[in-house]
Amino acid sequence: MARVKRGVTSHAKHKKTLNAAKGFYGRRKNTIRAAKAAVDKAMQYATRDRKAKKRTIRSLWIQRLNAAVREQGLTYSRFINGLDLAGIELDRKVLADMAVREPEAFKAVVEKAKSALPAAPVAKAA
Repeated sequence: MARVKRGVTSHAKHKKTLNAAKGFYGRRKNTIRAAKAAVDKAMQYATRDRKAKKRTIRSLWIQRLNAAVREQGLTYSRFINGLDLAGIELDRKVLADMAVREPEAFKAVVEKAKSALPAAPVAKAA
């Protein structure tokens, strides 16, 4: 049986890892052992941070909505409750975009949500 020489595959694997390590500092960019560890860790961070990015963006939408709704005299939680009661099914991404780009349309949505809310309870004087 013929002998299998593995230089070509090893070289291809090393080249793939070193290409992924482009831009890294020091030995991490040109020494295969250091580059492999650095690339593996970078891939772990990338996987984790794809999930974290979704959380971060959602919290940004909520912050924008809260700021826009407070200008209309509501809080974020009361606004979302009002939307639910009014049967308006717009997600936070669309609402936040509307608040920034279409303030008049957003104001109309806020008014609908306000009208669907029950009257605020009046505090009794003790």
